[in-house]
Amino acid sequence: MIFWMKTEEMALGELLERLRSVTQCIDEIMQLDSSPLRAADITTDLKKQFAFLSGGRGDNGSPVIVFPEFPAFSEITDREFHNVLSYLTSVPSLSSTDVGFILVIDRRQDRWAAVKGTLLRIAGSFPGNLQLVLVLRPTTLLQRTLSDILFKFNKDDFKMKVPVIMLSSLTELHSYIDRSQLTQELGGMQEYCHEKWISHRTAIEGFALMVKRTAQALQSFGTELAETELPNEIQATTILLSTHSNKRDKMKVTALPAFLSFSFISFPFISLFKVVIDFKCFPLCLCLQEDLLVALGQGSRLLESINEPIMHNPDHNMNQDELENLATVQRLLSQLDETERAFDEFWLRHQTKLQQCLQLRHFEHNYREVRALLDQTSEKLTSFSEVGISPAHADHIFTELTTFEERVCEVLDRALALSREGDELIQNSHYDEDSIQPKCCELRALSESTSSSLRAKKDHLLKAIELHHRLDRTSKWVDDGIYLLASQPVDKCQSHEGAEVALQELERYLDNAGCSRLTDLSSIWTEYEGVLNHQLREQVEKVYQKQTSMQKMFDKRTVSLKKLAAKQLRPVQPVAPRPEAFIKSPLNSPAHRVQQEINSSDSDNSCGKGQQQNEDGNSRHASLSEEEENLAVLRRHVMNELLETERVYVEELLCVLQGYASEMDNPGMSHLIPPSLNNKKEVLFGNMPEIYHFHKRTFLRELEQYTDCPELVGRCFLQRMTDLQIYEKYCHNKPRSESLWRQCSDCAFFHECQKKLEHKLGLDSYLLKPVQRITKYQLLLKEMLKYSRGREGADDLQEALTSIVGILKAVNDSMHLIAITGYEGNLSELGKLLMQGSFSVWTEHKKGHAKVKDLARFKPMQRHIFLHEKALLFCKKREENGEGYEKAPSYSFKQSLSMSAVGITENAKGDNKKFEIWCNSREEVYIVQAPTADMKTTWVNEIRKVLTTQLEACREASQQRAPDPVIQAPPVHSVTVCLSPFKTSQKTLKKGEEKKAELPVLDASSSSSPKLSGTGSPTSPDHKSKRQSDPTPFGYKGWNKPTLSLDASGENDGYSSAEEPLNSDPEDENTKKLVRELIPDTVACHTATMYILRVLQE
Repeated sequence: MIFWMKTEEMALGELLERLRSVTQCIDEIMQLDSSPLRAADITTDLKKQFAFLSGGRGDNGSPVIVFPEFPAFSEITDREFHNVLSYLTSVPSLSSTDVGFILVIDRRQDRWAAVKGTLLRIAGSFPGNLQLVLVLRPTTLLQRTLSDILFKFNKDDFKMKVPVIMLSSLTELHSYIDRSQLTQELGGMQEYCHEKWISHRTAIEGFALMVKRTAQALQSFGTELAETELPNEIQATTILLSTHSNKRDKMKVTALPAFLSFSFISFPFISLFKVVIDFKCFPLCLCLQEDLLVALGQGSRLLESINEPIMHNPDHNMNQDELENLATVQRLLSQLDETERAFDEFWLRHQTKLQQCLQLRHFEHNYREVRALLDQTSEKLTSFSEVGISPAHADHIFTELTTFEERVCEVLDRALALSREGDELIQNSHYDEDSIQPKCCELRALSESTSSSLRAKKDHLLKAIELHHRLDRTSKWVDDGIYLLASQPVDKCQSHEGAEVALQELERYLDNAGCSRLTDLSSIWTEYEGVLNHQLREQVEKVYQKQTSMQKMFDKRTVSLKKLAAKQLRPVQPVAPRPEAFIKSPLNSPAHRVQQEINSSDSDNSCGKGQQQNEDGNSRHASLSEEEENLAVLRRHVMNELLETERVYVEELLCVLQGYASEMDNPGMSHLIPPSLNNKKEVLFGNMPEIYHFHKRTFLRELEQYTDCPELVGRCFLQRMTDLQIYEKYCHNKPRSESLWRQCSDCAFFHECQKKLEHKLGLDSYLLKPVQRITKYQLLLKEMLKYSRGREGADDLQEALTSIVGILKAVNDSMHLIAITGYEGNLSELGKLLMQGSFSVWTEHKKGHAKVKDLARFKPMQRHIFLHEKALLFCKKREENGEGYEKAPSYSFKQSLSMSAVGITENAKGDNKKFEIWCNSREEVYIVQAPTADMKTTWVNEIRKVLTTQLEACREASQQRAPDPVIQAPPVHSVTVCLSPFKTSQKTLKKGEEKKAELPVLDASSSSSPKLSGTGSPTSPDHKSKRQSDPTPFGYKGWNKPTLSLDASGENDGYSSAEEPLNSDPEDENTKKLVRELIPDTVACHTATMYILRVLQE
């Protein structure tokens, strides 16, 4: 920077010095020091023409000033006289004026007084040197005589130091000055036009002034450019460079370099004239353009006037004044060209400075970007784990590091390219070398440091991966060995050949260990010293300990097998078959067969010696510990699978969210997204971000805490069971997601994302991962429970498994529920969906005392029934055409029954797959046939639970509303009691029937029957008019009348409800009369009701 400032100061100083030299040269050319007057200032005085320069010269080169006849000479003021003579004496060159001027005074037509007055003025105020004064005296006789006499007597009055010669004729004048140097008025040969002479002088002086002003303007402009402060931003520097360039283009005055090469002696003046005429076409400064055009116009006219004789007569010779005028113009153009060259040289340096400044700003901007990228790269490299926690984790880190290495290489290439760019700036003599050099060195140092860190990170990670895979192979080898011990069949080992085969299997397994076996811990510490941290060291010790334990188990098994092989020398005793209990034992696994093997061996040798019994006892204890170790290994295996698959699952979710979901918001990918996919990210991915955050931040971390105690992992599932219900929302959205995917699966956006992620499978496979994962938990929990029987945490595992199955069932049920169409109400108001399934349904209607069947319909209706807490929905299942989720069925709503108004009969017509659902005192009966008897039992039990819950709620409400048994109880609104009699109840009713009395069912409500939605269906053709069982619903809804109604039958197999008054069949009238006799008033009615509730409770 300091060097640049010095260079800039030198450039500006040189420019100012050269322009000052041009200005001084112009002053010298125009002789402004001796006479600051210009023709334009005294044009009026010059036009009076009382004196002029004819352009003639004397024999010694003295300029000739002519005073022509001017009768009003005496009227010329002293100022006018002095200005004109001062200007005329300043026009010729200094070499001519030093010789002196020759004055020719023409007073031939005047008198002596005029002659005397002129001589006195000249003698008193002539500004230049005089060489000779020639006076053409008056030509009249009297005046000539007087002039001769008076001149002699008054000669001393003139006080002139030069001779004054009185001439009588032009002939005498020609003897002093050659005719070629005199005008035609003086008998000479020169053609003189005073107006042209004034015009020439005005144009020349105007051109000189223009050149001087141009030099001064460029001087000021150069100072302005040099003193401009350079900006620190790229945009501002670019604008400054553009602004200065535009100013320079406007300011530059382009002279004609070719003009200087022409000589007025060697080149025809007509060609010079044509060249100068074209000068006005060059670009000029806007502020000086008008003046320059005027001056150039004047100059062109001047040259045209001077060269006019040459245009008519090429042989014409120009006088000395004309030649000096041309020389003056040439010198002025030379100074103008010097001005241009000086400014061009300065501008070249200034422009170079601005360009270098712009290059520096770009370099600094790129340096800041690259430096930030290098810092980010170093920070990212630091975040990469050098060892990982598992083989899969280490491989995943290495994959990420390899991918990240490509970006690091791009950053390093950019940094090295930028450093080379800085070196080029320095080689090109950049003014700010002191600032560029350290940045280049820093970029190279950081690049080398980052590259070294990356190589070291990869080397460490590769070493860690090698150790992880080695430990994984060893752990797998150990697990396989333990599984081999657990899976050897005990019965085959009882024979000599079987024992030998088992021994050979063990020996072969140990011989094929190869690199899977850890030889020595000290060698591992030495080989992997650079990557061993505390966690990995513990992992190595743990695997080595497992290997040692397995080796001991192999040794014990080998000893046992050798003993068994040796014992086969005597006859084999027959062994009793294993009891049935053993077959059904939950511990009947390959691992438990080890103890069976030892127990069998003990039984076979029980008749041996006493010391042999002791040996068998020790073998049995060893077998038990071996069995526990086998189960522990299997539990760890399941736990490892759970953790590894969980980590992979989390990574896959992250990959989908970053590689697909985030890219949908990337402006650079928006052109690849079809219109049908716009603003559909939540539809396509559902609540996958919520699932990812739960597993990443919570569930995976909590699962890892149970690594050492896998049998307790069920507690983790129980604690997070509520959170796992987020999968219901995802599964609900899956049909919409699947439909959207089929519409847009072929778009370029998904293909581009899949290409970037290097996935072999499409997005649809990854969108199915959450559904697969929640199902996978069920299988893993089953496996863990299988190997954890009788241990702490087994109950939690069973409960967690049940809960997971419940979630899956709820998801499955809700998937069917959302497919219901045509239901006008709100399904959420019906309570929790308990069960759903497809059934064959017949309907039966009873009008009055007659039962009506639809005999025209022999086939049952196929209905899909949804059991809610508050209602039972009948829907018709409709299969949809399509693929995937679009092929899922939909359900058209047909009718619904309120659970507060229904009852059930468990057995219908002796068919163990049929049951009845009825309401309105059996006016509406629905005979339902399940696909299997087990399904029918499950449904009946679930409906029984709902009705029992309603009964308990009714009983609690009645106790709260009627604390006094004597006072009439208030009505219980919206409470329904439904009861299904058990076998004990049936016996009670039969016993009561024998005594001609039954348990009274109290219902004094006068509310209307519940309405059924939908239409009925024909009754089953095999349904008989009379049934062995005609259960009557039981329930009550408060008391508001003293009268009672009672329905009873021989058998009571079903649930009932009391949403309405129950009107019994005609054959039940005797029973009603009996009840009225037993309970004659309201108090007795209430007492009977309490008795019925107590019996049912018992």
